[in-house]
Amino acid sequence: MDRETVRPTNGNGSGHRDPEQAKRAARRAAEKVAGREAGEMPSGRAAAALDVLGAVTNLAKAPARVARGIARLARARVPPADLDERDPDYIRESLPGLWLLASLYFRAEVRGLGNIPEDGPVLLVGNHSGGNLTPDTGVFTLAFSTYFGVERPFYQLAHNLVLTSPVGPFLRKFGTVAASHDNARKALDCDAAVLVYPGGDWEVNRPTWEANRIDFAGRKGFIKLALDANVPIVPVVSVGGQETSLFLSRGAGLARTLGLDRTLRLKVLPISLALPWGINVGDFLGHVPLPAKITIEVLPPIDIEQRFGSDPDYAEVYDHVVRVMQQCLASLAAERRLPVIG
Repeated sequence: MDRETVRPTNGNGSGHRDPEQAKRAARRAAEKVAGREAGEMPSGRAAAALDVLGAVTNLAKAPARVARGIARLARARVPPADLDERDPDYIRESLPGLWLLASLYFRAEVRGLGNIPEDGPVLLVGNHSGGNLTPDTGVFTLAFSTYFGVERPFYQLAHNLVLTSPVGPFLRKFGTVAASHDNARKALDCDAAVLVYPGGDWEVNRPTWEANRIDFAGRKGFIKLALDANVPIVPVVSVGGQETSLFLSRGAGLARTLGLDRTLRLKVLPISLALPWGINVGDFLGHVPLPAKITIEVLPPIDIEQRFGSDPDYAEVYDHVVRVMQQCLASLAAERRLPVIG
């Protein structure tokens, strides 16, 4: 056995090579391979081949390095879930203008808000549409605050990258916190209404031709959350958001190749046709949404223990929630005459 491969370095007894040693060893190995394959090519050609090999290797690693850097930056910039960042006074001042804008641009219509319990904690479970801008979330947040008043605590869970974007501080004033079980439970324990999107980035970036499909990707964490906090589930179904751009692909394979699922918790790297970019990959810079009509319907509450017993089958609960939401979404879609116009 080559003694170099087991000799401790840096005095820590770990058996790992010093980085410079590793580079020299890799270069010697590459030189041997290059020499054999080229019939001991001249040293100039061998050096050039090694340079190209090194450049290609570094280029291949670049996207993963960038993703890891962005992930570290996002984690550093996302503050702990401080529920006090929600600012009722700010919401009260902003609400009339924003609701007018949503009503005119998206012709927003929200039905069934009376199905939400008038007070106490509740878990609102929605389907997600519209790419990173998620107009359905904005419309529902404005409608909820208008109907129940800004003093009622209401929080929405969002991906870390949303909170670290330029609009993050604005969203936190409306009650947006980083998506996690702990943050949601903290809000529910404070008697708040909490809006979650189990489908997350997978559903919000689905192709436009799958717009009228509920797709939570089998994620059942919302069921555990509702049971742990002993709160009802209230389904919230929206249509129209996936018409604000032409979504072509989730880009799931591309996200895996770049390691975004490991570094940024992103299962997708969506590809869409959107203003003003044309071809839009990742939607990291956002886009100008088309003025599609947004319609949202709130369904009656589901008490899990009352309907499924004290030890419910998660799969059965999941299937029921998805089924009632899918039926509602199909009904809302049937009302639409034309894309965007509604």
